[in-house]
Amino acid sequence: VLLSLKESYEEALQRTDVKAIVVTGKGGKFSGGFDISSFGDLHSGKIEQPKVGYISIDILTELLEGATKPSVAAIDGLCLGGGLEVSMACHARISTPTAQLGLPELQLGIIPGFGGTQRLPRLVGLTKSLEMILLSKPIKGEEAHQVGLVDSIVSPNDLVNTARRWALDICELRKPWIKSLYKTDKLEPLGEAREILKFARAQARKQAANLEHPLVCIDVIEEGIISGPQA
Repeated sequence: VLLSLKESYEEALQRTDVKAIVVTGKGGKFSGGFDISSFGDLHSGKIEQPKVGYISIDILTELLEGATKPSVAAIDGLCLGGGLEVSMACHARISTPTAQLGLPELQLGIIPGFGGTQRLPRLVGLTKSLEMILLSKPIKGEEAHQVGLVDSIVSPNDLVNTARRWALDICELRKPWIKSLYKTDKLEPLGEAREILKFARAQARKQAANLEHPLVCIDVIEEGIISGPQA
């Protein structure tokens, strides 16, 4: 899916009759995220392991977010894990009120790997993003709008058309062209951020004393705040 998304993007960027891009899912779902069974294929060598950063940096950051044409995610149904990470690389997100948005990776013993550890805090702030990631707790479209994860709520029937108009409005500078990886207005000041992270670590240890990956995830979020998201 990610490789075909890359091909579709490259085609859309080359075509002179395309001004802007809408990313959406079929049949009332955006994307449930990574296909867990493919981990088995990666481990057995059936699928080649992509080089580090190929998806998170080359595809999502440089191609999608860094594109010369704006993109808007039109979200309905499930928008989880890698699905949410794709939507956060778009320049705006339009959602239905009942869509479910979240990063449930920690439940699977892994951490979000396609930039979610960096983009979610920059869109909703550190406290809310840690809650969503550490509890693997999706939120509905309505709440996602209140916390700043999505830009507008519309009915399923109006979803794609609203996203199209929004994307063209970005193109014509009537709406802001926002790269969420470089947003800083929602991030708490460094001192406060450190306190929030310290508290999150204590909570994670209390909830699951023997699990290492939630603490690694907090380290990764902190690294991005201190050294910048590319790191």
